[in-house]
Amino acid sequence: MNEFHPLDRIRELCEERGWSYYQLSRESGIPYSTLNTMMLKSNMPTLPTLLRLCNGFGISMAQFFEPEESFSELTPDQRQCLAMWDALSSQDKQLASAYMNGLLKRLA
Repeated sequence: MNEFHPLDRIRELCEERGWSYYQLSRESGIPYSTLNTMMLKSNMPTLPTLLRLCNGFGISMAQFFEPEESFSELTPDQRQCLAMWDALSSQDKQLASAYMNGLLKRLA
């Protein structure tokens, strides 16, 4: 059984998105100094902090702990779309959502 390391998962999610810890700080609302100290000193996040991080990443806690399981029933196109969505900032997600709503209205 593989041991799960939350800090490694946070690093992985930042890398996937091309985010710095400063960007994650802005997206999650966690002070940069707190986040940076946590990562540098290998302090495990508390559950409330982890929830804020997940909200910042735009993922659920289940996706944080079981990333592959979350995508098991998706088609390859859906996985690609979701991976791109996850890489967006919250502001960019609003823009993408508005664009998709416009497309859907055009089709109706």
